[in-house]
Amino acid sequence: MSMVDSFEKIQLKIFDSLSAGSKFMAREIATLIRAKASKGELCVLGLATGSSPKTLYAELVRLHREEGLSFKNVIAFNLDEYYPIDNNAMQSYKVFMKYHLFDKIDIDPANCHIPNGEWKKENIKQRCAEYEELLDSVGGIDLQILGIGTNGHIGFNEPGSSLYSKTRLVPLENSTRIANAHDFQNMADVPRLAITVGISTILKARKILLMAWGQIKAPVVQKSVEGNLTEQIPASLLQQHNDCLFVVDALAASELTRFKSPWLTGDCEWTPQIVRKAVVGMALKLEKPILSLSNSDYNDNGLSDLLVEKGDAYEINLQVFYMMRDSITGWPGGKPAGVNPSLVERSEPFPKRSLIFSPHPDDDIISMGGTFMRLHDQGHDVHVAYQTSGNIAVTDEFVTRFVDFAVGFEELSGIDSKKSSQILQDATAFLKNKRTSNIDSTEIRSIKGLIRRCEAKATCHYVGIDDKNIHFQNLPFYETGTIEKKPMGEEDIQITIALLQQVKPHQIYCAGDLADPHGTHKVCLDIIFESMRRLKAANEPWVKDCWVWLYKGAWQEWDISEIEMAIPMSPDQVLKKRHGIFIHQSQKDMVPFQGSDSREFWQRAEDRNANTAGLYAQLGLTKYAAIEAFVRWHY
Repeated sequence: MSMVDSFEKIQLKIFDSLSAGSKFMAREIATLIRAKASKGELCVLGLATGSSPKTLYAELVRLHREEGLSFKNVIAFNLDEYYPIDNNAMQSYKVFMKYHLFDKIDIDPANCHIPNGEWKKENIKQRCAEYEELLDSVGGIDLQILGIGTNGHIGFNEPGSSLYSKTRLVPLENSTRIANAHDFQNMADVPRLAITVGISTILKARKILLMAWGQIKAPVVQKSVEGNLTEQIPASLLQQHNDCLFVVDALAASELTRFKSPWLTGDCEWTPQIVRKAVVGMALKLEKPILSLSNSDYNDNGLSDLLVEKGDAYEINLQVFYMMRDSITGWPGGKPAGVNPSLVERSEPFPKRSLIFSPHPDDDIISMGGTFMRLHDQGHDVHVAYQTSGNIAVTDEFVTRFVDFAVGFEELSGIDSKKSSQILQDATAFLKNKRTSNIDSTEIRSIKGLIRRCEAKATCHYVGIDDKNIHFQNLPFYETGTIEKKPMGEEDIQITIALLQQVKPHQIYCAGDLADPHGTHKVCLDIIFESMRRLKAANEPWVKDCWVWLYKGAWQEWDISEIEMAIPMSPDQVLKKRHGIFIHQSQKDMVPFQGSDSREFWQRAEDRNANTAGLYAQLGLTKYAAIEAFVRWHY
């Protein structure tokens, strides 16, 4: 038994990506289905919904189409459904399952069972009991697939759900409704109730596979796997199951002790990065500056091995303090030759061509606005590439407001407004009759995209960027009209390669903010990574001298022990950045699909930037008003 086993009470398999993890789970499911079929037996699967299993279901569809996996012997029972909800609503789990799996495989529709969001309220208890009886009548679940909510819910069993609970109607926690709000236009449209299979029913499954992807799931994975068994973290109750496996990617596993504090789980290779992580974490925990840490602090906080290997605390403190100090620079493009060189970026060439990739039309100013302005002010040739139109994040009211302005402008200028008046009339009629489940028309989406495009251009002009340096990519993967996006495609990559070849940047900035709950940032980042890998493989000469910096800020911030370039900001620069964000008027106040954080984006950015500066100061470094943080990607 390893020291890791003493921390982790549920078995885990950790993969480099959700794609690899999903393929593993699909193979496990396929193996079970085929084994059952070879014996002439039915295979009963418990299935989950939400964003987590989409890649899994896509792989199962591929196995069916390309490798002959048949689902004719499968009976499927879904975990949950919103209540009340129309069975044909886009957000219903019935529609979700048909779209992602059932309509693409050869399963008998009569074998697909999902709680019904249209059940009458007075019959709910009876219907739920019948669902349990139906499940029992086929022998129970052979393999249960689960996701996990950020509050630890499995199915819709929220914190506090009884270990003995069965299928029932439950109220949804506000945090769950907020987390699921990205599927709905407004929070008010998110159902407050749901029907869910209970925890006792889940635990009766003969085998359980739980999947978790991304940094946002890391804290709850750690609590479920390493924490105490408690109904307040429903997923922790899976510790009682004798055949449960958590399948996670590296980001979702990042809060586990073996990664967060590897020195506590046995032998540790004390690389500079691990030393920095350990010492910075200890200093923040003890609320002491790095240079004030003592030998006793190291011994009392599980770092005695570090003392043995590296010697006195004083020397270790200095090493880590200098690493933190040297990450701070006011020159994101590097200092020009002859000036005291920055230890972060290269001095040559100067000036540089800097290409900022912005997944949405406001991520550049929100996440790195201070750096954006500083790069321009210090004389670099700054380009901005807006990867998507961002059209779904514009409210309907903005459409009629701006088209109405266009009509009025034409009339004021003596221009024939017949065409624009007709557009306004058509848009008003469409939006008046639009239901929450409807997709915007192509014309409405184009208008919304134009609104965001104009805001992005205005922001660039505010910073001082010429029109020739503003690039609107409108990557095809995004243009579905819904929150559901297509995977990265070849056309997305070719568009990006063409821009990179045109600019030939010395620096690239792109969003590493993978906590974006809608997945757009992840796809955008993958497109850039794949494009750069291909260009490197093609031996493009400029690529070897191009550095790639990853920013965060819209949804989360880098852990301070990971930051490689910290750009400080003065109070005036913070205010200037705020005004730049304000240019994006369509994103002010409550906008659609803004995720679980109710603050406006300028508030999020300022709070995170101020917090990063505060952490640096707490560690004994200079106190700044704000700091924007970056980590370098090596390819």
